[in-house]
Amino acid sequence: MQTIKKNRKLAAIVLAALGIVLAFGLAACGGNSASSSASSAGSSASASSESASSAESSASASDESASSASAASASEASGDNVIKVGASPTPHAEILNDVVVPLVEKAGYKLEVVEFTDYVLPNTATEDGEIDANYFQHIPYLDSFNKDNNTHLVNVAAVHIEPMSIYAGKTASLDELADGATVAVPNDTTNEARSLLLLQKAGLIELSDPENPVATIKDITSNPKNLQFKEVEAATVPTILPDVDIAVINTNYAIGANLGSDLVLLTEASDSPYVNVLVVKEGNENTEKTKVLVDAITSQEVKDYIAKKYEGKVVAV
Repeated sequence: MQTIKKNRKLAAIVLAALGIVLAFGLAACGGNSASSSASSAGSSASASSESASSAESSASASDESASSASAASASEASGDNVIKVGASPTPHAEILNDVVVPLVEKAGYKLEVVEFTDYVLPNTATEDGEIDANYFQHIPYLDSFNKDNNTHLVNVAAVHIEPMSIYAGKTASLDELADGATVAVPNDTTNEARSLLLLQKAGLIELSDPENPVATIKDITSNPKNLQFKEVEAATVPTILPDVDIAVINTNYAIGANLGSDLVLLTEASDSPYVNVLVVKEGNENTEKTKVLVDAITSQEVKDYIAKKYEGKVVAV
């Protein structure tokens, strides 16, 4: 009997122990499951956070891209409203700055005047697209430049004439010119020819072709006073006037050098074919910029300004 009781007591202890073990096992399983769920939830939350962050980065990049594109577009639009024109300082840049700038602004554009002091760079800059147009030359020079340099520049508006003149240097009058007197002339093809034609008109020389628009000193057939010619760049002629007997000078350079009208010995007729023109590269004749510029530079306001300011030294056409 006692043995049976002991066995029952032992069985009860074993069952209790098994119950405790089983309870711990289930608790452990439940803990692991909860931990796994929590971990899974944490991973999902992390993934969602990363997705949101990625979406924010994409949106930010998209906004920056759109902002850059908008800025670039605005910059291009602003650039389209600027018209760059190359010009000699006098009278061309004066006419542009004083009269044409405000007229162009009324049309919604901004005029930027780029000054040049020679006769080559304005044309090469126009040919290369560095400037939209130029205003400094007459038609014979333009034609000669295109031929000699294989450029593609075209005249889109006639603006004014600058009658070329013979100026007194060391000798006060044409009648007083001594044998072997020195004469300064521009050395570019068209302006040298123009100078020789004016000297021929003065009765000082004769040319093989009295109307040759590209005459050179080699074309002189009669030179009774044995005049000595000093050929220099057109812009330089006024600076050497005190060192020569007479000089043939382009009006724009004469004005720039403040040469008085009392020094003028003979001037071209006002019907001179050497009309100063507005020039653009071929293909740009009908652009909106060109149309705006042509309307402004051929306006009555420009004609009135030229007549008042230059008093006949420059003649509007």
